[in-house]
Amino acid sequence: MHLPSLADLRASARVVSLPLHTRFRGIDIREAMLFEGPEGWTEFSPFTEYGDVESASWLAAAIEFGWQPTPAALRDQIGVNATVPAVAAASVPDVLARFDGCRTAKVKVAEPGQVLADDVARVRAVREAMGPEGRIRIDANGGWNLDEAENAVHSLAAFDLEYVEQPCATVAELAELRGRIRYMDIPVAADESVRKADDPVAVARAGAADLLVIKAQPLGGVRRALSVVAEAGLPAVVSSALDTSVGLAMGVALAASLPELEVDCGLGTASLLAADVTGEPLRPEGGMLPVRRVVPDAALLDAHAATPERRDWWLARLERCHAVLQAG
Repeated sequence: MHLPSLADLRASARVVSLPLHTRFRGIDIREAMLFEGPEGWTEFSPFTEYGDVESASWLAAAIEFGWQPTPAALRDQIGVNATVPAVAAASVPDVLARFDGCRTAKVKVAEPGQVLADDVARVRAVREAMGPEGRIRIDANGGWNLDEAENAVHSLAAFDLEYVEQPCATVAELAELRGRIRYMDIPVAADESVRKADDPVAVARAGAADLLVIKAQPLGGVRRALSVVAEAGLPAVVSSALDTSVGLAMGVALAASLPELEVDCGLGTASLLAADVTGEPLRPEGGMLPVRRVVPDAALLDAHAATPERRDWWLARLERCHAVLQAG
């Protein structure tokens, strides 16, 4: 991959700070850096707690999307799911109302400080709101140990789960859990075991997952993500990392270029943002997103610009991650 100079990246770099409708992943504000390459606008937005080596993969993805043509699209729109944060059950209808036409919901569970009864109430509320035809998947972000995960899946199985995403943290636990719940016919999906792993295909090789959740930025770009899916030989669902609409366009490009796409993708997360960088955000309409790039509005970049201190923090991070990529 051709690596643009740091000066080229800094020339158009904008740092934004966007509020969320509801606290998600422990944050109320989403920060992101955007810059413009020959192919269009792109996004660099690893979460603030991530180290430089991990974040450098996100920068590689941003550079690829801004400086290289995207792979050929095999579809012109992508079905997406609603994303339900770890809210109280009473708040579920309001959350779902932001995801126009979505017939699949991913529900966050195993939130620190909550208990299984909170998860059961939340998933029940989603099932009641979506009716029997809606599809429900749960995402524990590795928050359960093996026995907790088995107990939780038993407790939530009555709500007809499409799959359970990253119920446990380790590949070994996922493999054991998959064996324990196989008779229930509830698939296990791997997310962190793909995007945070030194070997993202190890979870497939271990027989620890039925499908992969892939994200373009953490895996280093669209092409790298496609190669992971091809090598794993498992069905894949494309998800986002709470990106702006610019970053979501990268995920949409990935979903559009997958040879096979059997389930709705987790790319509707612009609906979780209370503000965006464009007046035409990539939010679901009729449960679908169009396959297109996004150009931010100058006025919105100004309106949601991060403070000078946060801009300096991101520019320093950009410099460090660029050095990681330069070092190979």
